Amino acid sequence: MIVLLRIAFTGVVMAMLWVTSWASLQVPLWETPRAVATHPWFIATLFDTYFGFLTFWLWLAWRERGGLRSVVWLVAILLLGNIAMATYVLIQLFRLPSTASVDQLFTRRTR
Repeated sequence: MIVLLRIAFTGVVMAMLWVTSWASLQVPLWETPRAVATHPWFIATLFDTYFGFLTFWLWLAWRERGGLRSVVWLVAILLLGNIAMATYVLIQLFRLPSTASVDQLFTRRTR
């Protein structure tokens, strides 16, 4: 299962890097039309996204035990979103042996 998760999260990182690069080449983020940026569903989606980021970060902060490391990851998640989140999970997955159980991914680190 660990190998499958490594493949899946590598796919997430690659897809997010591709779509973010493609979108950035089409229109810079700061040129988002006012009609889009002020649309109620756009705002609701941003709230949903950032609450999801914070939820993931709470698990990360609980797991890491290091205050500074957790804050650095929070900034990365808030700026890069799923790219940072999938990268964090990939780092954790590659620290586990391929024969490990998924339970080990979700337990608190001891160091």
